[in-house]
Amino acid sequence: MTSSLPAVAFVGGGNMAYSLIGALRRGGAPAATITVAEPDDARRAQLAADFGVHVHAGAATAVAGADLIVLAVKPQVLRTACEQVRPALAGRRPLIVSIAAGVRIDQIDAWLGGGLPIVRAMPNTPAMIGAGATGLIANAAVDERQRALAEALLGAAGRTAWIAQESLMDAVTALSGSGPAYFFLLVEALEDARSRRACRARSPARWPRRPASAPAACWSRASCRRPRSANA
Repeated sequence: MTSSLPAVAFVGGGNMAYSLIGALRRGGAPAATITVAEPDDARRAQLAADFGVHVHAGAATAVAGADLIVLAVKPQVLRTACEQVRPALAGRRPLIVSIAAGVRIDQIDAWLGGGLPIVRAMPNTPAMIGAGATGLIANAAVDERQRALAEALLGAAGRTAWIAQESLMDAVTALSGSGPAYFFLLVEALEDARSRRACRARSPARWPRRPASAPAACWSRASCRRPRSANA
């Protein structure tokens, strides 16, 4: 149950963070237990309006007192984000969950000061509609309780699976981005060959059932049911 999660702070309020926050709120997590650090004024206002969560422009302020911190920024700015929150972690050992693609746990640990329990996670695009699949890998500092917390956090947006070796996360990352992308390309080709009415009328039972494609199919069906947006 996501309602049993401790205080959660998101560093970054982009699309994946937005989706996870939405999943947590739908799962019963109180708005008062969720804090988001997001530098963009408009995005902060949107997060506060949509979910009622606490929002801050500064990362250090947002993570103060949080027992679970989600690093949800782009890989190229992750080091800066870690350096911003590092002073607020002095003397504390909150669980750190990173969803930044391609950045290793040892790098994150060094940027945060060392010795912290860290879970690296790679959710895929369908997580944005609660149909995702997330690969997880933890360092030795993560205990069983914290593993359960990570599962509850990412499980709110779909299935989770623990990876035995961090080197295998490269394959998970590739599948998360490229797998759905190829499926979407196929769907777009089909849309070019038939009307959108045919797309909307297509029976879900006829969509492929392979594990790698099923989440993308779910996402695509949802897309067919709503108008396209320039901001999607």
